[in-house]
Amino acid sequence: MLAKKTSKNQLTLPKEVAGQFPGIDLFDAAVENNRIILTPVQVTPLSVSLESIRKKMQLLGLTEDDVNGAVAWARK
Repeated sequence: MLAKKTSKNQLTLPKEVAGQFPGIDLFDAAVENNRIILTPVQVTPLSVSLESIRKKMQLLGLTEDDVNGAVAWARK
């Protein structure tokens, strides 16, 4: 199946492909080995997402200081 790239660099997916992902409107796009990889993404509410992040940080033993250090490092 072919996907057409528009003049605005948008891809139109064939109906048969898009139909395999009911309820999915977002895809993460990546390039691997000269191929475009689309991965379906479901957005979760921010409150649910933040709570799961906090729990994972606690399990990993990360503190607020670790996060601040990582942010400072990234902003260099």
